[in-house]
Amino acid sequence: MKKSALFAAAFALAASSAYAADLGGATLKVGSDTTSPPMESIDEATGQIVGFDVDVVNAICVKINCKAEFVTTGWDGIFAALDQGQFDLVASGVSITEERKAAMDFTEPYIINSQAILIRVEDDGLVVGDFEGGGKKLAAQANTTDAALAETIVGKDNVQAYDSFNAAILALQNKDVDGVVINGANAGAYEQQFAGQLIAGVKDLQSDPLGLVFRKGDGNVEAFNEGLAAIRADGTLDQLIAKYWAAN
Repeated sequence: MKKSALFAAAFALAASSAYAADLGGATLKVGSDTTSPPMESIDEATGQIVGFDVDVVNAICVKINCKAEFVTTGWDGIFAALDQGQFDLVASGVSITEERKAAMDFTEPYIINSQAILIRVEDDGLVVGDFEGGGKKLAAQANTTDAALAETIVGKDNVQAYDSFNAAILALQNKDVDGVVINGANAGAYEQQFAGQLIAGVKDLQSDPLGLVFRKGDGNVEAFNEGLAAIRADGTLDQLIAKYWAAN
């Protein structure tokens, strides 16, 4: 996957030369659906939660004097758990939408993610117009912007929404659907995991800004925006992007 496909737009953050935010060494719990490499996943060898989102939050915490403790949480209930105070923020490749902004607060975007369609290798060559023409079905994880995009492409009646991404993949492998809408940021990892079986054959669809999520009115949003501006200004964010996607 080319970086141009992943980062469809750039956000210029207004950052001062000094970063005054200091959270006093506080430990913040971070909810994350750790089934989405390279954004976040569990390292099989160590059992640790790893990934781009993890590195971004940790880098921000260095700037604003905090520590992050990641908590694995299923996507379907992740925002309700945040609202109930089970953790302090969510870092899980969350697209910033107007609907979500009405219920929760976001940091400034830290990455722009373009969506794609995962298809079977034998169907390589399909384009988005082949899906729009009707007669094909798409799958996606429920309650995501992927599912919403799938509906715009093939219509609601032709979308199968699953509680887990793995269930959507299984439906594609079983030929119950013709494609799975995914985050473009994850495309390379999925192609490696299912090499010879599945490929992200349709790329550069809708582009979404991703942000870290807080409860409405949480004062830590401003501090995290300062930290984000700092890691953008000193090149740390670019280094992390290169770490996970430069080879694709």
